[in-house]
Amino acid sequence: MNYWLIKSEPDAFSIDDLKQCPGRREHWDGIRNYQARNFIRDDMRRGDLVLFYHSSCPQPGVVGICEIVSDAYPDHTAFDPSSKYYDAGSDPDNPRWMMVDLRYRRKTKRLISLEEIKRHAEQLEGFPLIRRGNRLSIMPVDKAHWDLILSLE
Repeated sequence: MNYWLIKSEPDAFSIDDLKQCPGRREHWDGIRNYQARNFIRDDMRRGDLVLFYHSSCPQPGVVGICEIVSDAYPDHTAFDPSSKYYDAGSDPDNPRWMMVDLRYRRKTKRLISLEEIKRHAEQLEGFPLIRRGNRLSIMPVDKAHWDLILSLE
């Protein structure tokens, strides 16, 4: 099993939005970064667990846990000219962008803020979220880092 962190702006799609989806499940579309796409395509598997992180908000941080419940498949928004994620260069026969389905598991007992996570930088050495200049919306999480972050609940 792998562990991940995904970022979402809560005014675009929050942990509560995921919880309200039918079956508490939704596709994770719109990823337009090659490194994040490669994580989806090559490394994410059904059953992997995910820290749901609210970003670009007054208090960013981990707000919940979800699970990957599908294999990677083509992101249909890349082929839709009316979508903000449309990519004219993406070919349905050789799709450039991929997505997976996520299912809500639970909210964290409280917000685990970025500020609090950074206070544990020594124990979280190598954790991409606190690495300078890292702006990826999807990142792998080591099991030890996963355990530490959830221990902060």
